[in-house]
Amino acid sequence: MVVTKAARAAAEAAGRMARLLLRGRGDAAGAAEAATAGAAAAAAQSHNARANKMWSRALGSAARAEGPQRTPLYELHVAQGAKMVAFSGFLLPVAYAAQGIAASHLHTRSEACASLFDVSHMMQTEVRGKDAVEFMESLCTADLRGLPDNVSALTAFTDPITGGILDDLIVTKTTLGYLHVVSNASRRAEDQQIMLRAERAFAARGKCVRLRFFGAEERALLALQGPGAARALQPLTEVDVGQLRFMGSTLAEVAGAPARLTRCGYTGEDGVEVAVAADRAAHVAQALLDSAHADVRPAGLGARDSLRLEAGLCLYGNDIDHTTTPVEAGLTWIIGKRRREAADFPGAAVVLRQLREGPKRRRVGLRAVAGGPPFRAGARLFAEAEAAAAGAEAEPAGRVTSGCPSPTLGANIAMGYVRADLARPGTRLRAEVRGKAVVAEVVKMPFVPTRYYKMPSAK
Repeated sequence: MVVTKAARAAAEAAGRMARLLLRGRGDAAGAAEAATAGAAAAAAQSHNARANKMWSRALGSAARAEGPQRTPLYELHVAQGAKMVAFSGFLLPVAYAAQGIAASHLHTRSEACASLFDVSHMMQTEVRGKDAVEFMESLCTADLRGLPDNVSALTAFTDPITGGILDDLIVTKTTLGYLHVVSNASRRAEDQQIMLRAERAFAARGKCVRLRFFGAEERALLALQGPGAARALQPLTEVDVGQLRFMGSTLAEVAGAPARLTRCGYTGEDGVEVAVAADRAAHVAQALLDSAHADVRPAGLGARDSLRLEAGLCLYGNDIDHTTTPVEAGLTWIIGKRRREAADFPGAAVVLRQLREGPKRRRVGLRAVAGGPPFRAGARLFAEAEAAAAGAEAEPAGRVTSGCPSPTLGANIAMGYVRADLARPGTRLRAEVRGKAVVAEVVKMPFVPTRYYKMPSAK
């Protein structure tokens, strides 16, 4: 994967400067080195400043009324110099003192490196009982009946009337007969209501389903992401990581702690998510950070957001929500073939009609043609030709849902929704950002090629 030399140099310089300042060096040599590093770090600092402002605005009202919770790794984050913010009801790191957002982002994509993300805020649920598969299929779009054991699937809860996405989630079908579900923290209350309501309906029909929702005080979730993830993990587990395929899952021990490993993530890189008991989470995290086999560093929400955007992955509440269908969002692949044929998932009538006739709008990737301010969520989009002809009277053709400067590409990128006739790659659009017109081009996603794990071919 190509990382621009200028971006890497700036990020590394920013890291050197931060480390010098943290050590408190006061000698002349240290001052000179810090000055040199400071000049070279200007680009990375500019990116981090913009990213931090964006995150501050986005997170300003995220804390719950009763105050944000702490994850099992809170003390470790603080010890690592993390800047903690309230997000989806939890205190989570946005970045670390020794490494800014851009540097952390580039580290995650670097060879022999990996980043460790705390995603313990995500809701983990176990669905048990002989009717567990039928139960989950009544709520989502996946073909769980046809899913092999110890394999995970990305799916969505969809609205029975509109076909809108109520949440996106990963469901793992285990060899032990239960389903392990990971869903968004921001939708915790709504997802619990959806599942509990369905559980009562199944019980009234004599069906057997049992739900258990795990809080962060019971179970943590760590995401080890990057080209060096497998190297760091392998010495700590008895499982042959090389045989764990993408979206495969297994029970294992990690640094002596019982855990569930799932080969997936939210960055576009190879990686593994580790579900582990809360009281063992800090031990496992430190063991991974201490790896002698890969350069593993902690990473926060800022880098996670820019990484997932480069990978073309949706964030619930921004790029998908109850007003968007899987077809509009370009997620038709999460609808199982058998489910399409049976038309038995919630909202199937609307979704299948859109598959046949095409939606009126589509999610697209956008890249700035030239410089200018970064794209912001909510920015209006206009067809360039229409805007040129009608000026201020032009009708918006869509809007931006996520945007940021791309550390890997050195350009401003975004995703958003536009009229279906404007979704073809190469189409020129104008984004209205801070009162300025920014010319953007529709491009294919992902913006940066993904590197999910592929099993070695048999010789």
